[in-house]
Formats: sequence, structure tokens, C-alpha cells
Amino acid sequence: MSELRARGTLGDAETTQALALAEAAARADGVGPLSEHAVLALRGGRSGPAISDGGQIVAYAHFDPATADEPAAGELVVHPEHRRRGHGRALLRALRAEAPLRVWAHGDLPAAAALAASEGMARVRALFQMRRPASDPLPEPRVADGVTVRSFEPGRDERAWLEVNARAFADHPEQGAWTMDDVREREAEDWFDPAGFFLAERDGRLAGFHWTKVHPGKIGEVYVVGVDPDAQGLGLGRALTLRGLHHLRDVGMEQIMLYVDESNVAAVRLYENLGFTRYAVDVMYA
Repeated sequence: MSELRARGTLGDAETTQALALAEAAARADGVGPLSEHAVLALRGGRSGPAISDGGQIVAYAHFDPATADEPAAGELVVHPEHRRRGHGRALLRALRAEAPLRVWAHGDLPAAAALAASEGMARVRALFQMRRPASDPLPEPRVADGVTVRSFEPGRDERAWLEVNARAFADHPEQGAWTMDDVREREAEDWFDPAGFFLAERDGRLAGFHWTKVHPGKIGEVYVVGVDPDAQGLGLGRALTLRGLHHLRDVGMEQIMLYVDESNVAAVRLYENLGFTRYAVDVMYA
């Protein structure tokens, strides 16, 4: 018999089950159903509502409460062997009972679109995943006079990075509101490598950055690129992107991916000029 579990009620074994069901859904659908942020929250004991069947977690939802800058948001996943039983709809309604919210659907799958439409939700945002072969030719990165680039140093650079990240993404609270805890969580991940985290400095101050990430299967990621507004116009975005692309190629990646908001036309154009093409789409419904 199915049971809807409230937020924060999963034990360690059930958390492991929720992570496993997300992996099963990723294999079946060809796209991860939960964002990195949602997976880190689950691993850290911050569990969302879930549905259990016979003592097994078969559906799970992540919930982010509203902040001063952002409305509430959610994501959900149902195990491939337990679909078409109303679990997705039950979780969606449980999330919406907590607060008016937006819901991310990773991969723009038809089933997610149909569920959203049937619940009166409309597409309001899209996030492109773009990819390029790492072996394709790349221009050499060129930085402006007076700018130097070095690798991130854990224990030294976190605070300065957070300040520039907040300034660079002042209009994107999802990224700009990162805290020291967010950085520490990622520094503790197996994929974290400061050698692939590049900082551009000008006049002794951090001016921009490119943080890269390595995934299984020899896939590298342009994880986040940011430029301090005071350093705009120096070509740092392109130069730092290229520095990271060269690094990912040199450490043996075969494909390089990134995420960019559909509305960020300038960034989409930059990445297209660097050989990236659209691979998948994540859609937000509200």
C-alpha cells in the first residue's frame, strides 16, 4: 500500500533508496531527474516528500521554500517501474499544497509536460544543456593587459569568490545567493578539483572565474563562469571559458557540456561561437 511521506521523514536507508530511484530514472529517461542542488540536499539529510510502497521509496520530490528573492521551487521523480499509478500527480499536489511554486522538469519529457498541463501549469522558463566534442579545435585564450589567471586555493579564496559570484549573478538569485555552506558542500564532492577552478585577477582583486567540473564517462562541464560587473568589457568571459575548455580537453574529457538560460541570448551566442550546440532542455512550469 502506498504512503505519502512528509518532508524530512526519510531515514538513512530510505535516503539511499531515493538516490537509487533517481539513478534508475536517469538510466530509463536518458536525463537526470534531480538537479545537483537537490541531490546534495538529499545526501545532507534535507529530504523532501516521498511515496513509499511496501517499505520501498518509489517516488521522491525536492522542495525549496520561497526566499526574499525567489518563489518556492520543486523537482520530482518516480521510479520507472512504478509509473502510471498517480505518484507523480500526488507529489506535485503535495508540493503545491505547501506553497505556490515553480517546478523543474529535466529533459522536457512528454510525460512531465502532460502532467503540468493537466494540473494547470504553464511553461515559464527553459534552461539549455549544450555540448561540444572536446577534441574540436579551440582558439587560445587571450586575457587583457593587467589580468592574470591562477587556480583556486581552498581555504583562501572562498570569501572573495562568493562576493564576486554574488555581484556577477545579482539578477540570478539561484546562483548569486550561494553561501559558504554551498561552496563547502561542493569542495567535499569527489569531483571537486581546484586545478580546474580558474580565477582572473586584476589590480590584486578577483575579476572573474571559471569553475569546471568532471562527470563520469569523460564528460567535462563548464560549471559556472562569472565576471565582476566592474571588469566587464575586458573579454574575460570568453577568455576564462576558453581556459577551462582547454583544461577539460587536456585532462582527457571527450565531451564538454554546460547549462545556459534560454533568455541569456548573449551567452548562448558566445557558446554557439565556441562550437556548442543544444543537447537537451530543462523546463520550468508555474
